[in-house]
Amino acid sequence: MSEDILHFYENSRMLAILIIAIYALAAICAVRELMNSRTAQGSIAWLLSLIILPFPTAFLYLIFGWKFLGDYAELQTFSGRKNRAQRVREMGIADEITSSEWPVLSNITQMPFLSGNKSELLIDGEATFKSIFEGIIAAKTSILVQFYTIKNDSLGKKLAQILVEKANAGLNVMVLYDDIGSSGLSKNYISLLKQAGVEVNAFNQRHKFLRIYGPMRINFRNHRKIVVVDNETAWVGGHNVSNDYLGKNPKFGDWRDTHICVCGPAALACALVFREDWEWATGEKLKLEPPKTKATKGDEAVLVMPTGPADMLEDCAIAFSEVISRARKRLWIVSPYFVPGIDVQTALYAAALRGVEIRILLPKKADHMMVWLASYAHADQMLDHGIPIYRYNKGFLHQKIILVDDEIAGVGTVNFDNRSFSINFEVTLWFTHKRMISSIEKMLINDFSNSNKTTTYELETRPLWFRVAAQIARLFSPVL
Repeated sequence: MSEDILHFYENSRMLAILIIAIYALAAICAVRELMNSRTAQGSIAWLLSLIILPFPTAFLYLIFGWKFLGDYAELQTFSGRKNRAQRVREMGIADEITSSEWPVLSNITQMPFLSGNKSELLIDGEATFKSIFEGIIAAKTSILVQFYTIKNDSLGKKLAQILVEKANAGLNVMVLYDDIGSSGLSKNYISLLKQAGVEVNAFNQRHKFLRIYGPMRINFRNHRKIVVVDNETAWVGGHNVSNDYLGKNPKFGDWRDTHICVCGPAALACALVFREDWEWATGEKLKLEPPKTKATKGDEAVLVMPTGPADMLEDCAIAFSEVISRARKRLWIVSPYFVPGIDVQTALYAAALRGVEIRILLPKKADHMMVWLASYAHADQMLDHGIPIYRYNKGFLHQKIILVDDEIAGVGTVNFDNRSFSINFEVTLWFTHKRMISSIEKMLINDFSNSNKTTTYELETRPLWFRVAAQIARLFSPVL
């Protein structure tokens, strides 16, 4: 009997210690949320949940709410961002006129629009990877490769083969991938690259506290896709390294995506984005040499805008809200996921009330069910405000484009959701040259021709279960 009492006492003590520990963790999380809150609504939701249900909310907060990016913010400070604008002006490559026309974008980026660029629109995977591989093969000094997803399929193997050959030829080759997006990347693939002298790192490889979450750590992913050759030519867009992006996935068929190849000073700006991510991932300082040839590559102004969760402000949301607010005649948005926050929704509604012709193009097929359902709920809200929604029906739509009037266009990695605007590391290239605006317009006109406009009848005839599921998914919008 005495042994049973002893066991009961010991178990009760352990339970009491566990309960106290959970409440202590919840209290720490609550203080953290109070001191680092960005929105009152989100903080109130977290605080109430931590008080009412400390378990499992405290552990969920560690996964979804607690940012471990203070040293990334410090890295941005010490990487010379504040001095870049002055150096660019001293080099004579700042486009002061365009920067003055779009001051919010320039101030967010801490960099003016850069002049002297030549850009090419790359439509779909075949054109994109043909251009990237040709550029890598022609590289003379350095190759920087960064993707959210790299798969060890035929496309991934081809990339590895080319990188190995260039590393063996004595070039400086670096590869950075996201831990979650490339979680299936084999050790053999990485070893093959490293044995040839390629420097390979995962984005959170050095940050053990983030890595212990493993697949549960769905926040703070590096969603950027950047390739830079010799600091002279860069590729940025929606494609990852996977056969899916060549339209070889039997489920999705044709994969509609867009990349940009840019030659000129904007390529060095892309390399600076890579450098910050590399230093966060490795702790190593990466020295970038300006291109030896200073000849003008073209006549286009380009702004390279990196955004992410370490930003002091909601830079990405501010930028897109500003661009939307400037629309007077036309606003076309293309995204695989459409889960906008209230600020972006308000900007869209205001544009509709101004009489702007708005078109939002979304995929008809789903690749992530929860986000896809939430996208339907938000799209239906747009329709209620008279904003047309189009569904792409020729394969899967994955490109990220915004086109405003004949004035500006953005191409990059940003999806129209809170995850891209606030949680992930992203990059957008902004263009104002009429030639690029015209090319994007022509491309999107073709995309709209392969789409169906959502009708009121379609909304009214959807099954009740679908409408309920979409509204439930919408409740998770802040983390989608």
